[in-house]
Amino acid sequence: MASFALALGTATQNQDGKIIEAYFPAPLLNPSDDLVSALSVLTGYDAGNQVLAIAPETCAAISEAFAAAGAQQAANFASKAQQTTQPLVLVILENDSKPASVAEGFLKLQLISHRLVKPHGVVLDGLFGLLHNIAWTNQGPIDLPELPERQMEARLKGETLTVECVDKFPKMTDYVVPAGVRIADTARVRLGAHVGEGTTVMHEGFINFNAGTEGKSMIEGRISAGVMVGQGSDIGGGASIMGTLSGGGQIVISIGENSLLGANAGLGFPLGDRCTIESGLYVTAGTKVTMLDADGNAVESIKARDLAGKSDLLLRRNSKTGAVECLTNKTAVELNHELHANN
Repeated sequence: MASFALALGTATQNQDGKIIEAYFPAPLLNPSDDLVSALSVLTGYDAGNQVLAIAPETCAAISEAFAAAGAQQAANFASKAQQTTQPLVLVILENDSKPASVAEGFLKLQLISHRLVKPHGVVLDGLFGLLHNIAWTNQGPIDLPELPERQMEARLKGETLTVECVDKFPKMTDYVVPAGVRIADTARVRLGAHVGEGTTVMHEGFINFNAGTEGKSMIEGRISAGVMVGQGSDIGGGASIMGTLSGGGQIVISIGENSLLGANAGLGFPLGDRCTIESGLYVTAGTKVTMLDADGNAVESIKARDLAGKSDLLLRRNSKTGAVECLTNKTAVELNHELHANN
């Protein structure tokens, strides 16, 4: 019984019994047929993409099935889940299709944040419409219609219910903290972000869901949804990259390796390796770019989209004419290694 992914986790339900979020500490990608078969016997799973309610008394046998498959972290969680009073769910995805439930959506987001798949590596079509706004609080996620009552109950107990944000997506670090990263403000990295090992996200840096970094990078600007930044690249303070939710449309915008997006700069087309966009310059796909030869002479005028994926470019604005110019980038970016020391 081949499957794409599966995970056992806890779920939060609203007063109507509907799942509003789910936590999966040890998701599995491409689980073995033997494991899926064993779980099918224990849970009644037959086929397709399913979200199954799990009784705590079933968790001992589920733990044994995980252990037999070599999934020790999942086995440990299942063993501890025998004592929980929280709702438990087992999500089994036979195929990578459009998520049909909140639990499926949260599993896919966590597959990305656990670095099991990269952005654009799973189908997330319709996810934004599937999820709804939740109050993410110091007492866990609360459905918005229930928030006033919960706030009142807390005050009557002499407590404060702190609402950290109201959003469809929680912060990633409430679910997983990937190895080898430094995140100055955890609220600025959404669940579903792929934060590569060696990445530093400074206070004003932001990484959206289904976006992120390949490896060692310095993020002081914004990585919008759908954007991937290559190993060794630097996103300067206040810089912005168009994503699929912020003007980029269906174009997959990315930055290659060892590139620099200067402070307060912007990018609206895919950039190759060893490229630099100077500070304060926002280059969209339709920006007119004057190409310069080795002697600094204008050769032709093109649109920036024609440079998509090309490497060794330096994009700058001529301080006299205001024209956007492109020439060969003669010096590759070398990041400050001290800023990237995460241990």
